Amino acid sequence: MYIPKSFEENDLPELHAMMRRFNFATLINTNEGAIQATHIPFMLDETKGTYGMLRAHIARANPQWQEFNEGVEALVIFQGPHAYISPSWYEAHPSVPTWNYVAIHAYGIPRLLEGYDNLHPMLDSLVHKHEQHYPHPWAMDLPEDYMQNMVKGIVGIEIEITRLEGKYKLSQNRSEKDRRGVISALEGNLDPLVAEVSDIMKQREL
Repeated sequence: MYIPKSFEENDLPELHAMMRRFNFATLINTNEGAIQATHIPFMLDETKGTYGMLRAHIARANPQWQEFNEGVEALVIFQGPHAYISPSWYEAHPSVPTWNYVAIHAYGIPRLLEGYDNLHPMLDSLVHKHEQHYPHPWAMDLPEDYMQNMVKGIVGIEIEITRLEGKYKLSQNRSEKDRRGVISALEGNLDPLVAEVSDIMKQREL
């Protein structure tokens, strides 16, 4: 990922927090020049390895898992908050439109996880993560034979992150007055992702 120095983010807890929040990511790998991509939720275990461990699962019918080459990196892209930036919010002119955003690229060599004992705990954790905020969380208390049959239809993936790139493009290349103009324009936007860009920018101005 192209990252000018002013947009580079290396704070590991910050990157991990963003990856957990926006965990529906894109898994990309290549095989003999062909690019494969799948959009799936990931679980992050920050206690494993230097940069953490990612775990996910894909449908067994999806051919992507069959095309992992031993020793070849895969890429997982996490897309955070983003917003269109109008030059009308700047003090300095002439200026052109741009886009502010947060993006994180995690690289590592995928390893397959198969078998009920490996996959069931991962699925249970994933369900708990996304159900816990609801008033009446659904528990994965499915009949054993049904669960066994469902697990047969998926393949687990584990990726120890060996490289982690964070890009926080948040008008750092503009003047303080221009940045404050952007913050003010985005603040309170009805789109929560747009409003969050303003929030992150404000935190970094303090």
